[in-house]
Amino acid sequence: MVSFFEEKQSQKEAINALPLYPNEQIMWDESLVPSINFSWEGCLALAKLNLQFLTLHDYLLRNLISSVLNQHMRYEAVPHLLAYINNEGETTFHGWSRMAMPIKEFKIIKVKQPNIGEVKPSSVTADVTFSISSYKAQIRSEWNALKEHDVLFLLSIRPSFEPLSAEEAAKASVPQRLGLQYVRGCEIIEVHDEEGTLMNDFTGRIKRDEWKPPKGVLRTVTVALDTVQYHMDVSNIAEKGADDVYETFNILMRRKPKENNFKAILESIRDLINKYCIVPDWLHNVFLGYGNPSAAQWTNMSDLWEMVDFKDTFLDADHLKTVFRIISKNLQPMPPFRIRLPKSQKGSSHALTGSKISGVDSADGVNTGDTLIVEAYTPPEPGPYPQDQPKENLDLHLHRAIISGIQPGLTMVVGPPGTGKTDTAVQILNVLYHNCPSQRTLIITHSNQALNDLFEKIMQRDVPAHYLLRLGQGEQELATDLNFSRQGRVNAMLVRRLELLGEVERLARSLQLPEDVGYTCETAGYFWLLHVYSRWEQFLAACAENEDKPTFVKDRFPFKEFFSDTPHPIFMGESLEKEMRAAKGCFHHLKTMFQELEECRAFELLKSTADRANYLMTKQAKIVAMTCTHAALKRKDFLQLGFKYDNLLMEESAQILEIETFIPMLLQRQEDGYARLKRCILIGDHHQLPPVVKNMAFQKYSHMDQRLIEQIIS
Repeated sequence: MVSFFEEKQSQKEAINALPLYPNEQIMWDESLVPSINFSWEGCLALAKLNLQFLTLHDYLLRNLISSVLNQHMRYEAVPHLLAYINNEGETTFHGWSRMAMPIKEFKIIKVKQPNIGEVKPSSVTADVTFSISSYKAQIRSEWNALKEHDVLFLLSIRPSFEPLSAEEAAKASVPQRLGLQYVRGCEIIEVHDEEGTLMNDFTGRIKRDEWKPPKGVLRTVTVALDTVQYHMDVSNIAEKGADDVYETFNILMRRKPKENNFKAILESIRDLINKYCIVPDWLHNVFLGYGNPSAAQWTNMSDLWEMVDFKDTFLDADHLKTVFRIISKNLQPMPPFRIRLPKSQKGSSHALTGSKISGVDSADGVNTGDTLIVEAYTPPEPGPYPQDQPKENLDLHLHRAIISGIQPGLTMVVGPPGTGKTDTAVQILNVLYHNCPSQRTLIITHSNQALNDLFEKIMQRDVPAHYLLRLGQGEQELATDLNFSRQGRVNAMLVRRLELLGEVERLARSLQLPEDVGYTCETAGYFWLLHVYSRWEQFLAACAENEDKPTFVKDRFPFKEFFSDTPHPIFMGESLEKEMRAAKGCFHHLKTMFQELEECRAFELLKSTADRANYLMTKQAKIVAMTCTHAALKRKDFLQLGFKYDNLLMEESAQILEIETFIPMLLQRQEDGYARLKRCILIGDHHQLPPVVKNMAFQKYSHMDQRLIEQIIS
């Protein structure tokens, strides 16, 4: 009766009571974690990833259970240490290993009080000191490359006094053979050299010009321990008189970077389970495996873009007709084009109107009864200087994928390597930026190499560099002179601010005004309103009254002296229309200059590097690129900073686990119960090999190598 009426522990409480790092009890328990040599004999008590799920909570719970159990530690490095007990009864190591290092000192430095309503500490930090003196330069560099968020393992090894016989070793478990008593995981917070200097800091606390090589051979790593595991260990000491685990650690083990993101993924899954997560309505049923995936395509969306400016996507009218299968006898306009899908055809003196071929459905899914209105327009004059000219496009052929990608909904670009998927992604980003510059796009890839390749191609498009941001550690591999990290972009904005203020001073001199208007971005803004824009309005009014004078624009243009250094003369003495177009191009240059200054104003007001970097990421950058690993590592930080984005483009999606595809969709807080995400573009080749899951039971039985793009296609 007592058992019936007692309060039951909720599922969320049970999940929060699980440690994120594997310990010695989980790793070698065959009832929980099957052997790597799985033989398909009988059923296993493991959660499966299927093609359908009940709810998002069910999907996340299956991933959490499987991921926790699948994090086996690679213990091959332990036998190479050749541990033995010396005459003083202490554990000593004769050998060495590349991935494992004897600990000089371990001490817990801070245990914070539990949060309200919890029993576990809010955080536990410790210092681990080790020496790299006995290692070669290459191995030293690997240990010196440890950085924030890397996962390490603390081992307690105490072998038996007498070595095991061959028969005893065959029967003994792995911990008994190795003398492995305890295993605890931890996450790096900071790394210091022998002089206490901070190493491998990417937060901006150490400037690049102040960086120095690490000193000495001693390294101290400040780590964050698992608070749940720490509470369990302390409770066992108090209640059962167990050994103090944290006084026995003598080995520090690291893992390969590609295998070292599990903790961030587990933490993200746990956070998503604790909070009600929302995906867009058009993606919800498709993700859970219900309904037709075509329901998430742009042709079934209610909020389509009626008019899309394709910029330089099409080379000429014939190119446009080939893509849309248009038959028309009208005149041949020149690009750029705007395309409209109206409900009823409306004539226009500047429109090329044509209909689809009767009885043929196009590959983009538009019904043949629809009518396309293609408008050729003359883009505004960008300005008189070479840097004002937009960059031109390359010849592309995956235009239907571009048309789908710029519309709301789900888009999948599938094809083998070399078919132009990356170029298609770049053009989608280019068209999205120019049609809706207020929207922000998040780019996710599996590897740094693919991300850098995509980012370098974006830089060649007509997207301003100050709107691009590359997050993560692979930014140094970019083949460019520009630095697109957060710190690099902040420095570039500060340099650009000084350049623009210098131009403002030059403009003031040309107008015979005091140069102090270029002292700050704020004073430059007042100068724009009071002296620049007012002069332009007066000039336009005067031009309207003197349309019969061909040389009026050249004679009365108020900023003629400022533009006296252009490579070519601005006014060629031609028609009034061309002269006015050239004048508008000059004003466009001035307007862009003051708009950039207004964007630099925040960097002028914010004084700390961290505040400037956070503002850059959350407010200014329009295209933010990172790997799926970095997205999982920094998800909590993104939520705290209020990071927002409207579009998600995922390259190499066929090489990313399904859960690693899901997490980037939820890197932002939901507003009023609605998902902000408008577009999801998956690019990859589902015929390529899936992500590697080394345990065959989790790969074949639990389907841990499942991919979202493959699930939708199948």
